[in-house]
Amino acid sequence: MAKLRLDKLKPLVALGIFLIAWWIVPPFIKSFFKVSFTEFQAPAWVVSSYLEDLQGFWARRSHSKIELIEAGRELARKKAYYQYIAQRNESLEAEVNRLETILNMPGRREFRYEVARVVRRDLSAWWQQIVIRKGNDYGIPEGAAVIFSGGVLGRVVEVNAFTSRVELITSPDFRMAATFETDGRPVVYQGIGQSGFGQPVGTVNDAPQDIVANSAAPLKLVSTRLGGTFPAGLMIGTVSWLEPGSSGIFQAGSVILDERLLSIQEVSVLIPLNPLELNVP
Repeated sequence: MAKLRLDKLKPLVALGIFLIAWWIVPPFIKSFFKVSFTEFQAPAWVVSSYLEDLQGFWARRSHSKIELIEAGRELARKKAYYQYIAQRNESLEAEVNRLETILNMPGRREFRYEVARVVRRDLSAWWQQIVIRKGNDYGIPEGAAVIFSGGVLGRVVEVNAFTSRVELITSPDFRMAATFETDGRPVVYQGIGQSGFGQPVGTVNDAPQDIVANSAAPLKLVSTRLGGTFPAGLMIGTVSWLEPGSSGIFQAGSVILDERLLSIQEVSVLIPLNPLELNVP
């Protein structure tokens, strides 16, 4: 029988001593080391992001003049379309404000939009997070809503000096109040663990029994003011079926999310003009 070599146990003994020491360390010291480590990594992430932008710039310079002319024409068409949309939006906003004044209704919560670049993705079965290139330097608060062209993207869960960490709506820890576009009653949306890089999905719970969804006419799930953080009417996803939930009183179903969630490059952070206390559940 071979003798047990004690030198093989040294790594395990060292690991055990480290874990015991870390367990007895006061929480404020742990928090200090965590923040320090994140701030130490952040410059490398930001520099890498800027280098990718520079690489993309020089790659686009290699395009031919014909391609650039065609891209300019397409951009001009989109600009004209968005100018029309902006004018229509202004007129609708004016009409909403007029009706709120007549009906003596409270005004809606206003936000400013801070566009930020994605510098890092941490996607796994346990959490779905991204890191953006703006933080305290741009006044981003913890708990702020984050959106993209497809609707709701997630919520800011950690703010550092130059970066912020965003929890995506696909994360199992993400939960928010929502409603169906054709029905004003509130339901609950929650993210679920994702498998691989397939279609991102979530779940909807507490849906009333009389709501019917089918694949031919899927229901649109949108945000509601009840959540506090997100404005009403932002797209979350579509629901193609509902079935009785575990309680037997309400229905539950799967929410199909936008495929661009896993490859998004730029996001918009909604910063309240009149800040309230933002609580991250």
